[in-house]
Amino acid sequence: MKFDKIKNKGQARLFESRYLEMLTKTHPLVIWAMYVPIISYMLYYSNTTLEFSIARVATVFLGAMFFWTLFEYIMHRYLFHFSSENPKVRRIIYVMHGNHHEYPRDKQRLFMPPVPSLILASVIFGAQYLFLKEYTFMFFPGFILGYLIYGSMHYAIHAWNPPAKFLKPLWRNHHLHHYKGDEKGFGVSSSMWDHIFGTSFDLEKEKEDKEKVRELMFNKQ
Repeated sequence: MKFDKIKNKGQARLFESRYLEMLTKTHPLVIWAMYVPIISYMLYYSNTTLEFSIARVATVFLGAMFFWTLFEYIMHRYLFHFSSENPKVRRIIYVMHGNHHEYPRDKQRLFMPPVPSLILASVIFGAQYLFLKEYTFMFFPGFILGYLIYGSMHYAIHAWNPPAKFLKPLWRNHHLHHYKGDEKGFGVSSSMWDHIFGTSFDLEKEKEDKEKVRELMFNKQ
């Protein structure tokens, strides 16, 4: 979904109803507060009630976090940037992700809001349980933590300069995704899959446009 100009002020109006519109916005801390207790309890339940060893719990949990990075890449590349001439499909894509490209300074829509988030998380948990059974209680928490890290990284990339030099390529990869071309740079929490699947930017050849980067950042006017 292409936009002629990035809008530096305001945010997209997604629904006519102000109540539905309100449900499309949230703060990162709300989502963290919602999921951290769930993550903690499931890991505790896996160890104490299901009697999996701490080593087994940790291995599955970390494996799920790694799996999230691939899931993130696939969703961002093939769903969030799905191209269609169908107006209804284009509308859905815009609500899910297109509005972020048009209004990159809208910090209230970087995480999925609580109500749809819990509904989708329940569906994902159910789907994972069909395949993993009791291992889901270790896998799902890692998957969700991966999502929380992704959302927080996304927020940080738009809010601040990279806090460490080694993170700068990740920051630039996402900035270029916004202002250079949205057919590359799909990784947010990790650029590994962009390198593996050939969708990474050649950062040595790409000129760093500081003015365009400022247009993407929350705390710059």
